[in-house]
Amino acid sequence: MVILDGKKISNQIKDEIALEVSEMKQRGEKVPHLAAVLVGNDGASLTYVGSKVRSCKRIGFESTLKHLPEETTEEELLQLVSDLNEDPEIDGYIVQLPLPKHIDEQKVLMAVHPDKDVDGFHPTNFGKMALDMETFISATPYGIMELLRRYEVETEGKHAVIIGRSHIVGRPISILMSQKGKAANATVTLCHSRTKNIAELTLQADIVVSALGVPHFLKADMVKPGAVIIDVGITRVEDETKEKGYYITGDVDFDKVKEKASYITPVPGGVGPMTIAMLLKNTLLARERHRAKA
Repeated sequence: MVILDGKKISNQIKDEIALEVSEMKQRGEKVPHLAAVLVGNDGASLTYVGSKVRSCKRIGFESTLKHLPEETTEEELLQLVSDLNEDPEIDGYIVQLPLPKHIDEQKVLMAVHPDKDVDGFHPTNFGKMALDMETFISATPYGIMELLRRYEVETEGKHAVIIGRSHIVGRPISILMSQKGKAANATVTLCHSRTKNIAELTLQADIVVSALGVPHFLKADMVKPGAVIIDVGITRVEDETKEKGYYITGDVDFDKVKEKASYITPVPGGVGPMTIAMLLKNTLLARERHRAKA
């Protein structure tokens, strides 16, 4: 059994990007600039955005954090999005989700210019991804693909079962794994909350990607020996015995499933770090595109 170490691979990717940025500086060129928009004080969102800002600093990117109060109106947020679209200094930016309930997330994400949408959420970028065109791929599925590539996990002709149909993870990873190319060429089954007898499907799977958000959903008796297990779930479970009052866990019953798996991602330290690394890679691509247009 091999642990798919997202922390290690993400650090390799960051080192590669840092080298490119260093060479840009030596040539006197503008370095990539990533902005993040955060509305309110959601604990998980603060953690994620803080990690992104620290990663930018480490690799030499410029970064800007726009932290708005919880009571920010939809109109005010849309104005900020418009300003970021027009700002030539910003190569790419993200609007951290979830947004407060009084703001229409879809309306905000649609307002982000596709050329700066380094999260890969805009329909233009999702459509290009589905058509095999160069674009910004949503960072989490992009990270999963990169992890499979770098560990040289065999996917061609394999049966991959994806649990979860979100537009951010489940649906895009089902498309990417069925396309031609490295870490792809798989036969894909997409499951969701209405799928009957999920265990029958996962027991047939050579690769299982679980993006459900239900702690320990995937049990050892649901996977066949030698399966590749990718755990995208990340949930805070309250536990008074822990110093923080909670622990982080994934969709997979890791301790038991790892005994049967050939490859498996841990939580934390698996897919999560890869998501940030690929966001930085998308920002580098955005900067290259803007430079080509200049």
